[in-house]
Amino acid sequence: MSDISDQGENVCQELYSHHGVLLKHHKDFKEEDTQCPGTLSVIDCNNGKYIEWKPTEVSVDSDDQEWAMVTTGGRRTRTTSGSVDSQTRSRPLRIPISELKSFRVTKRGQQLTFMQNEGVVYCIFFFHNGNADCFVNALRGNVKTAMSRKDKNLYMILNQRESQVLDRSFAELDIFTENKSDYVWKFVKDFHSHPYETTMGAFSKLTDAWLYGRTTADKRMEDEVAELLHRSWTTDEPINNVGPDEYEVIGTVPVLPPRPPAPRGNPLTIDQWARYQDEEGRVREVDTVKEIIFRGGIAPGLRYEVWKYLLGYYPWDSTSVDRQNLRKQKTEEYFRMKLQWRTISPAQEERFADFRDRKSLIEKDVNRTDRTIPFFAGENNPNLQLLYDILMTYVMYNFDLGYVQGMSDLLSPILCLMTNEVDAFWCFVGFMERVSRNFDLDQSGMKQQLGELQCLLSAVDPELSSYIHQRDSGNMFFCFRWLLVLFKREFSQSAIMKLWEVLWTDLPCPNFHLLLCVAILDTEKVTIMEGNYGFTEILKHINDLSLKIDLNATISKAEGIYHQLMAAAQLPDPVRLIIGLEPLGDLGNGVNGSLSQDRSDSVLTNGKSIDSEELDSMGAVTLTASMGEAAYDCAIHLNYL
Repeated sequence: MSDISDQGENVCQELYSHHGVLLKHHKDFKEEDTQCPGTLSVIDCNNGKYIEWKPTEVSVDSDDQEWAMVTTGGRRTRTTSGSVDSQTRSRPLRIPISELKSFRVTKRGQQLTFMQNEGVVYCIFFFHNGNADCFVNALRGNVKTAMSRKDKNLYMILNQRESQVLDRSFAELDIFTENKSDYVWKFVKDFHSHPYETTMGAFSKLTDAWLYGRTTADKRMEDEVAELLHRSWTTDEPINNVGPDEYEVIGTVPVLPPRPPAPRGNPLTIDQWARYQDEEGRVREVDTVKEIIFRGGIAPGLRYEVWKYLLGYYPWDSTSVDRQNLRKQKTEEYFRMKLQWRTISPAQEERFADFRDRKSLIEKDVNRTDRTIPFFAGENNPNLQLLYDILMTYVMYNFDLGYVQGMSDLLSPILCLMTNEVDAFWCFVGFMERVSRNFDLDQSGMKQQLGELQCLLSAVDPELSSYIHQRDSGNMFFCFRWLLVLFKREFSQSAIMKLWEVLWTDLPCPNFHLLLCVAILDTEKVTIMEGNYGFTEILKHINDLSLKIDLNATISKAEGIYHQLMAAAQLPDPVRLIIGLEPLGDLGNGVNGSLSQDRSDSVLTNGKSIDSEELDSMGAVTLTASMGEAAYDCAIHLNYL
């Protein structure tokens, strides 16, 4: 390393340099002004760290060399006087790392692409010897980064200023037993590569602090933590320029008729269940059975059998003999997968990082999942081992997804009901097929649901929706936990069983769980608005609703909202799509019908149409309101880490 004097005052230290690097592309340069070899360096100056590139023909010892200080706004500031070289290629570049968002290594380690905050390609360097990894390793050693688990060639550059706020906020709140600084950096880095483990872990600890361990001295720090959780969702993502001002879900607010009552009914009984089966055990009139379950749930003594149908373990048209054979087959398959992970040797595990990480996370979660419920209470409880074994076997069943924090919450009620390891596993598999999008590492499933929830709320209660937007909460992040584990932490064990079986009927529409969210928010509207709640207060209030929500009243209100929407004279296409109706193709609603149907392979970036393959080298996409909801949704699937 060496010291470099810049402008006589700003002393810079060269942290790493790499010779023979070609400037292949720069967003502000013409093509003929690039294609020039030089030295690429990481430097540390008084005012921050930079990526610096010097063409070989420029003397590094010259005191009057002309610098091009590059910013994301495209400005160049000359820092010394002297004659101007007519060739752009003769000027060094100095790029503030703080104004870069991410970088990617491609072309078999020969090409290094930097992206700026807007998600557009900023500059590209080419390493003739194919050793861009050396520069990347040096850069990562001096700059906080996070690798994408989905694309191991893509790295996010983390904001140092925000990390300091995180460090101070978490440390002063004092809710973590780990070293505070280490934990905070782990939180910042892991949010990109492990968004759900990170978020759920933080939420769990914040929940405990807010509900059970809060003191008056913590209030100011709680506000800061809530704010940074908010920012972690809204500003730390590759596509971070889509907000209420740039993306409107619906163009006009529909006029809704009065909300009709939707009374609840009685649960499906054993006698009714027997009447709907033929002599060979097939279930007849499946739609009628589902309607009864939606209206009133299932009698507790019958759940063990009916859940297997609702979760796809047993086909509705299977006979008693079919189910007996199927169960034998599924038992063999389960224990074959279980044997796979049980026979992994310590030496194999030592070389199997993903397996170790998932195993460790499962061990931690099992020990803290529903321990207050008698089924899991006490030390050395054998049911905890069952919970562990099923989750580990699911890792082998679906290694692409593996295990993400929150899955143990979904398995717990199923295992409590089934008690049988094999039956619980296959019912859990069916449940995960329904909600696996919640655990996508690219966050697209959750992002889509939160966007759809905001769309529904805008249509049902524009006043509340507008208020939430004004309080910087339009991303609906405060509903994150509701959706992630399907209200598991909001209701008692018996109530969540009833709610889930209602949702598993898929009645009256595919996204009825989003209408449940709208119903709860509608119930809390007066409290939120009259209390003049901001983002922090909304988050705390929603969190505090745990175990205080009236389940039957909420389901009834959600069904009433559904009938309201169905009876509307003119419903915008985005809302129609969410509740399962065909779009009308009204372009005035902000939806391009052909794109929403075909999920076009191209989206817009900076006003130009590009194919999805081109996105691999461009990072994130800049979106505008004119692109419509379908393009926004498509871009999320293509670009979210």
